[in-house]
Amino acid sequence: MFKNIIFTGLLSCAVFAQEADQFHLQQMKEFNAYKKTQEESFQAYQKAQLEAYKNYKKELSAFWDNPKLSTKKRWIEYTKDKKTRTDVDFANNTITLETIASSRAQAQQNLKTALAYVVTVDTHTAQQRDELEKRLQKIQKPQSVVSATVQAEPILSHVIFDKTPTKKSVRAYVEKEIATHKIKTLQSDKVKDAKVFTLTIKLPSDTMIKRSQLYLEDVRKNAHKQKLPLPLIFAIMHTESSFNPRARSHIPAYGLMQIVPKTAGVDTYLYLYKKKKLVSGTYLYNSSNNITMGSAYLHILYYRYLKKIKDPISRLYCTIAAYNTGAGNIAWAFTHTYNMNKAAPIINKLSSDEVYAKLLKDLRWEEPKQYLKKVSKRMSAYHKLYGA
Repeated sequence: MFKNIIFTGLLSCAVFAQEADQFHLQQMKEFNAYKKTQEESFQAYQKAQLEAYKNYKKELSAFWDNPKLSTKKRWIEYTKDKKTRTDVDFANNTITLETIASSRAQAQQNLKTALAYVVTVDTHTAQQRDELEKRLQKIQKPQSVVSATVQAEPILSHVIFDKTPTKKSVRAYVEKEIATHKIKTLQSDKVKDAKVFTLTIKLPSDTMIKRSQLYLEDVRKNAHKQKLPLPLIFAIMHTESSFNPRARSHIPAYGLMQIVPKTAGVDTYLYLYKKKKLVSGTYLYNSSNNITMGSAYLHILYYRYLKKIKDPISRLYCTIAAYNTGAGNIAWAFTHTYNMNKAAPIINKLSSDEVYAKLLKDLRWEEPKQYLKKVSKRMSAYHKLYGA
């Protein structure tokens, strides 16, 4: 009797274990199917976005020989009729205005309107009025994509005007700039009986400093939270976008610190909010979100991916380069493998100066080498400006 009870109990346990294994296997299948569906959904979303970009650029090519769109350091926006565009080059501190018109009088009016707009518009209004962004917003987002509202922050008004501009002060500025700058003229190859009128205006020399000041509170908060040097965040932001709040690269990466949604964006959102989500371009055009995620990604690099590097300065150099090229490529510079466990002991035998020199010599591409130089140099400048 006792043996039968034991046998029955063991049999029940075995059946329960088998059912548990089957349940776990079923859960894994369902999870993998869900993951595949989400990935396919996001790929379709990205494909639709790319198609929207291509179509918009094709439409622009009916008017322009070079239908430019925004980049990391240039914010480019077209009017609804596509015949006037503004090009703010944040790296070189210039505004270039171009309009296609049949007369000089019409061109001057178009240029005045465009200049008044670009020197007063805020980030929220720019997002709402951008013709390409309107199309992108109509594309249905997958449930896994997190979006957000772009808050209203000045782009150039605080750089050009000492206080909130009035209609009178804007009119005076526009009239002066139009009158004192030469308007270049070329025959349009696209529009019959029209010319392309171009005007380039130099922004104030302290534009970069004033742009950085907008983000001081957010940078200070995140530097403290993520245990990072404040100058590091500013130097990364400067190097990535020159403080262009509308920054977008071909990868695509978005915003001030150029976050790539599918890679750094996923890792960072998981670290910050314990959820595996993708973030939209709109989410990253929100400066607070962008600085939060960029700072968190620096934390992940420094305190997780590169944690086995003992010297803090050596680890800082590796973090800077990794922000541009990935932690695996840091390991490759020292071992010709992507294994940081193999690279860390080698790095730990070198001084920080030797690590810096090795990175400049053996990183796989020229871009991260120059990136490391620029960020390191700019850290000193932002240390002088804002302290540690």
